[in-house]
Amino acid sequence: MIEGGRIRDVTAAARAPAGRTLHAAIAAPGFIDLQINGGGGVMFNDAPTRDTLRRIVRAARRGGTAHLLPTFITAPGTSYLAAMQAVREALSEAEPGILGLHLEGPFLSPTRPGIHPPAAVRKLTPGDLDALCEGVGGPLLVTLAPRRPRPGAIARLGQAGVTVFAGHSEADHATMMRAADEGLRGGTHLFNAMSQLTGRAPGVVGALFDDARLFAGIIADDIHVHPANLRLALRVTGDRRLCLVTDAMATLDAPDARFSINGKTIAQKDGRLADAEGCLAGAHLAMDEAVRNMSRLAGAGRAQALRMAATTPAEALGLGHALGRIAPGMRASITLLSHDLEACGTMVDGLCW
Repeated sequence: MIEGGRIRDVTAAARAPAGRTLHAAIAAPGFIDLQINGGGGVMFNDAPTRDTLRRIVRAARRGGTAHLLPTFITAPGTSYLAAMQAVREALSEAEPGILGLHLEGPFLSPTRPGIHPPAAVRKLTPGDLDALCEGVGGPLLVTLAPRRPRPGAIARLGQAGVTVFAGHSEADHATMMRAADEGLRGGTHLFNAMSQLTGRAPGVVGALFDDARLFAGIIADDIHVHPANLRLALRVTGDRRLCLVTDAMATLDAPDARFSINGKTIAQKDGRLADAEGCLAGAHLAMDEAVRNMSRLAGAGRAQALRMAATTPAEALGLGHALGRIAPGMRASITLLSHDLEACGTMVDGLCW
């Protein structure tokens, strides 16, 4: 039973009032995507507007995503302020599906930019810190390189309610531990654009494995992360620290869409998105596909895979009290799936799509 956008009661379908049921093989907590750059033929960086947000949300719903953090990647100067304002306006109007904002950069390591424009990568300034601490009216996730900000910056962000992840970073284990002590919550796209795990230098990967306080997003598209590393990550962190993310681009629900990043045309071939030099540029991936891949490639049980798409992301953002479970008092956000884990419907705060 649903009332006022929240779950009032959970009962067997056979006892539900006539005409008040939705039919699907599986009803899972609504999927939450912490990292999605575009969809439906558009990129959030190209036009950080309400219309762009709506198109991305519609595309993501096809894969069962109920809530998402539109992701704005590195851009010159304080371009991220436009993204913050767009999300602030969307949240003030309760735009269905928009949960908050993910800023991936520009406060990254210049040695690990990936597809991000290197010229726009820079250090976090006091002015940036003030702007970020103003928030957007909902969850704000900031990916940064933990070597770059001054001591105390991560702590101040955390005190302002900002969730901080490490990413695009060469940080060593000691730096990551200091950042975690300040309030670092996790890492962005595990294994990608970060220092790797070696025998005497655990790097960012090793720190994320080592510290039980830290969550990690992972792109399970069979391109960004080898299946053996998907299995390793699942064994080490478990489904309570590993979050499935899509890192989806404009091609989500629009496979023929063309787009560019940093003046470089991004092409899709056999599900792989890359520039002419072969540098990966996000993923052509829907959340239900990521769930199936974790089951098929990593051996995750259904409950584990679904938890990584819904419950764990909610907990990473500190929203486990409201999202990520189907239980009385929780927000009525539900993803409906077939026996084969293909999304067939989405409910967002009691509204069906």
